[in-house]
Amino acid sequence: MIIHLKKITTSITLLLALSLQSLASRKPNVIIILTDDQGSIDAGCYGAKDLETPNIDNIAARGIRFTQFYSAAPVCSPSRAGLLTGRYPIHAGVPGNTTSQKGKPGMPGEQITIAEHFKTAGYKTAHIGKWHLGYIPEHMPNKQGFDHSFGHMGGCIDNYSHFFYWQGPNRHDLHRNGKEIFEDGKFFPDLMVREACEFIKKNQDSPFLIYFALNTPHYPYQGEAHWLNRYKELAMPRKLYNAFVSTQDARIGSLLHYLDEVGLRNDTIIVFQSDHGHSTEERAHFGGGNSGPYRGAKFSLFEGGIRVPAIISWPSKLIEGKEINQVAHSCDWLPTLAELANVKLIKNKIDGKSLVPLLLGKENKSPHEVLHWQVGRNKNSQWAIREGEWKLIGNVRDTSNPPVKNSAPPAKIFLSNIQKDPEEKQNFAKVFPEIVNRLIKAHELEANK
Repeated sequence: MIIHLKKITTSITLLLALSLQSLASRKPNVIIILTDDQGSIDAGCYGAKDLETPNIDNIAARGIRFTQFYSAAPVCSPSRAGLLTGRYPIHAGVPGNTTSQKGKPGMPGEQITIAEHFKTAGYKTAHIGKWHLGYIPEHMPNKQGFDHSFGHMGGCIDNYSHFFYWQGPNRHDLHRNGKEIFEDGKFFPDLMVREACEFIKKNQDSPFLIYFALNTPHYPYQGEAHWLNRYKELAMPRKLYNAFVSTQDARIGSLLHYLDEVGLRNDTIIVFQSDHGHSTEERAHFGGGNSGPYRGAKFSLFEGGIRVPAIISWPSKLIEGKEINQVAHSCDWLPTLAELANVKLIKNKIDGKSLVPLLLGKENKSPHEVLHWQVGRNKNSQWAIREGEWKLIGNVRDTSNPPVKNSAPPAKIFLSNIQKDPEEKQNFAKVFPEIVNRLIKAHELEANK
């Protein structure tokens, strides 16, 4: 009997050891939280004084916050393509916004997404939220590496009816795994949280990757009543926008709370980023967001269109409360997350660079000597290149509202010095023609690859 008990005890000890070893060797979970049209400084941790975002601030407090982080584009679809593929949008086949109409193509199927890389490494993968990268089965999430998909395929929806109202006939746009579903009257960000929590519950015993692509604070501004009341003394449209951002922040908090509830927060890498600057479109009441000291907004390659809030948090592994001032880019998330999770990338040419040396403090300079942007493919397409302190913009579009005071007007060519003039008020193109010529040649070389 004693020998039998010893055998049982030994077996239990061995199983416990193997279980602990398995947990220790398990790859981290990954959740990428991408917001939509959130301004450059629109979070408490980025300096907003009139806006409450305790949950975004908590991610920053428990993680690493970037101060010179760029989106891949100043508009929705190419920005998302860059993040998901690690490639400049022009290389990913998405130089501009894709359609919101069913039956229209988007990002080519041969592009390899972060979901495909991680799925090959044994991850369960989910897209939850906005897609806006193609509305045919071959270009929808389930054919782009995602095991599970829930959300809308077009650029935006009303959050309660789930209809797209902004171009052509009104049309319903809510899908689960490629099939239209109906959840009339239910607040879409709440549905996103519900779907994410169910996915986590189902897959918590294996590593998972969730692309949690919020459609907020993109118009229509539909903040909760208590937040509208909280900001009622602010001017229009800031009070509408702020209410929607705080409503969004609460949903992020619900997702993080569930991770804590199931004991996975320390085993999960959280990435937070806005897809580009805030909107000044008429449908967004001509503004509401705040780019702080930066010129431009959505659709513009001035800083306010592409310099965005960006944070990464992994409490058990990465330092907390750190700030990184070096230049980084949303294409960098793919190689960075792959390195952190020890995921071998499928053979594929990418433009992103791993930020791990910066995150771990092993390097103190940006992995990028040069960054490129291009929106569209024709000769009048807006483009930009940044090299060190210099940024050259071609076919300039300024979407600032109100216009930046005492600034040089938009021009065919606009040379900014980001270090000396982060507001991009002065055009140095005529002062430094040699720099202009060098950067034009570098842009043309990249555009013709």
